[in-house]
Amino acid sequence: MLTGAAIASAPQSEACTRVVYKGTDNLIIVGRSLDWKTPIPTNIYVYPAGITKKGNVQENSVTWTSKYGAVYAVSYDGGVTEGMNEKGLVVNGLFCKGTVYDNDSTMDRPPMSLAMFPAWLLDMNATVPEVIEKLREQDFNITGATFDGGTVSALHWGVTDAEGRTCIFEFDHGKINIYEGEDIRTLTNDPDWPSMQAINNYWKAIGGVNMLPGTVRSADRYVRTDFFIRNVEQTSEQALGVSITRSVVENASVPYLYTVNGEPNVSSTQWRTFADIRDKCYYFDLVTNPGLYYIDLKEVDLRPGAPILKIDNAKSGDLLGNATSKMKRTKGFTPMY
Repeated sequence: MLTGAAIASAPQSEACTRVVYKGTDNLIIVGRSLDWKTPIPTNIYVYPAGITKKGNVQENSVTWTSKYGAVYAVSYDGGVTEGMNEKGLVVNGLFCKGTVYDNDSTMDRPPMSLAMFPAWLLDMNATVPEVIEKLREQDFNITGATFDGGTVSALHWGVTDAEGRTCIFEFDHGKINIYEGEDIRTLTNDPDWPSMQAINNYWKAIGGVNMLPGTVRSADRYVRTDFFIRNVEQTSEQALGVSITRSVVENASVPYLYTVNGEPNVSSTQWRTFADIRDKCYYFDLVTNPGLYYIDLKEVDLRPGAPILKIDNAKSGDLLGNATSKMKRTKGFTPMY
């Protein structure tokens, strides 16, 4: 999502769930839900490689020319929320209220708005180790714009690649804490990653077959999702794998138009996505639409010079199945720096 500079100055109400399904025959699907108190207009863009972009409007901001084409989910037509590139790298941002992006030592580094931060990672990296290397350099300072009446996006991130490697990274007062491994399957919201592992270990001792926490709060969604994603059937079939992942994410979704007053990590699910890394298909599931559609990156020209493509989800109510041919040429979105 989009962000602002001061974390403590605005209300925060985003909640999300992310899972990594590992089937057989290299089938890996990253599913996530996006939860929010009000609808977040989100459109789907496909950008080819070879486009020069910048992380902010300032002269010394991070700039790059994309090495890889990618599909982005762009909220408010101004900020990249998540996506998958042609190499199968998947990046997702989820709310984490303890996030503080900067400190005195980062302030003079080149600005990078959260509106473009996920695009930068997708454009320039093919694997999780490459992302980690870029993060450890930390030659940037996160900046951005508030949205939705002054809300600030405090996020932590999940990244998964075609080899099944995953990393979680969190900003702690300017320091980036990175957790990596091939067995990281779930991410929700706060508490931070180490604290969430302690909670999950408690429930593992009880045993998910016997009892699982059932509320829509972050820790409960994490425990429930982590149990199911590890215990569902493994398959090599794309459609079945997407269905399995979808059912796990739906189990952790928050019913539409349900909220809990005073609980910033609980808002109703607005949409869900499923990134099939092996088959390079990106599925979008808007909860107010009757169907699920997908973009097949194998069918899109991602070479430098190819057009930017878009699906306007305000007009996507009749889309079902492969919607790649329904994408329209566009000049691209205008970042909300």
